[in-house]
Amino acid sequence: MKKLLPHFLLLICLTLITFSCSEDAEPEVPGIVELQDNIDALELYNVPYGTDNRQVYDIYLPENRNENTKVIILIHGGGWVSGDKVSMLPYVVTAKEELPNYAFVNINYRLASEGVSPFPMQLDDITAVINHLKINKDEYLISEDYGFIGISAGAHLAMLWSYAYNFDNNVNMVASIVGPTNFKDPNYEDFVDPTFVYFNITPSDSILEQYSPYYNVSASSPPTILFYGGNDPLIPNTQGIDMDAKLAELNVAHEFTFYEEEGHGWVGDNLLDTWEKIIAFINTHH
Repeated sequence: MKKLLPHFLLLICLTLITFSCSEDAEPEVPGIVELQDNIDALELYNVPYGTDNRQVYDIYLPENRNENTKVIILIHGGGWVSGDKVSMLPYVVTAKEELPNYAFVNINYRLASEGVSPFPMQLDDITAVINHLKINKDEYLISEDYGFIGISAGAHLAMLWSYAYNFDNNVNMVASIVGPTNFKDPNYEDFVDPTFVYFNITPSDSILEQYSPYYNVSASSPPTILFYGGNDPLIPNTQGIDMDAKLAELNVAHEFTFYEEEGHGWVGDNLLDTWEKIIAFINTHH
């Protein structure tokens, strides 16, 4: 999704401001409990949720939030072996403008390497993020209502966690931008097997199904919005098309946008279209 960044960075003047809570001094009035009328916005960076230096997140808390403030979690791509939350900053900036009442959490997660599998390590990291948010929800003043936006491998993780690990039903929606959905797809065989061998995983049918959103989605899965490109050199067209059909078969609320001439990322009008549809989907389902 590297092609996304230049377009967004031209559109957005990136200014990150950390607000601190303040309180005006008022004379005490006996018998009256003073309530704080305004709660300032707050941004916290590299909050640790585990012991590894990759297990950190940035959180952007809106002003005047309360225990009902909903949360959107962003997951970067990078083929499970690379990438960083910094690539999602343009999304954060735009989302804060379009969805000023939401809290945003931009996460890093442990990266896979030769002999070190991303599964279930990276899914466990998402669980750890969710648990950390729940533990600190009173301090942050947020709810336990979550949504996901993921790109590429991050979209795969977002979907898979929402379908297979969302045991408390806290996820209201998930957005996948060019995320892999089905590792058993015959069109995916040419590069799935080498990838899994690199991770020291024997790509059996059961393993491929276990880590494929396509085989974990159910009728009770959260609403899902999908975006795929017809000329994507990494993600076969069937990944999005078949996932769309599966969601329709299960009557899961969803939307599917297929840009026939786009690849593994896009700019211009289609990028703006993607973002407008995600904002509308969040407003409807989250």
